[in-house]
Amino acid sequence: MIRAKTYADAKEQSHTNAELNWWIFMRVSGVVLVFLILGHLWMTYVSVSEKDATFTAVTAKLADPVWKLYDWLILVLSLLHGANGARYSIEDYVRSRPNRFWVKIIFYAVMAALFIFGSIGLFTLTPSFNK
Repeated sequence: MIRAKTYADAKEQSHTNAELNWWIFMRVSGVVLVFLILGHLWMTYVSVSEKDATFTAVTAKLADPVWKLYDWLILVLSLLHGANGARYSIEDYVRSRPNRFWVKIIFYAVMAALFIFGSIGLFTLTPSFNK
């Protein structure tokens, strides 16, 4: 596990390229997520009046593939970012190697289920216009 603040320190501390790549991913995804979520909040709560924020309006917005991709990117990046952060915590606090293995298995299964259900919910949502 890398506990560095700079790239040079991280490169020195990393035992594998995968660990260094995850360290870089955490920094990049954190910055990207800030802008994606601020954009999502702007489009959801600021640019739309409260009376227009209905289920029909949301499904109409999500009829556009660009918005689905935008929301799916938020889903993927946030799950990967959170899962990697939780992996660090599991490594720190679960001392027994067999227990750590099972905690990780259960945790990754939950993360996979969240990804699958989130993707299904996002991509199967179809516009329903009131007549």
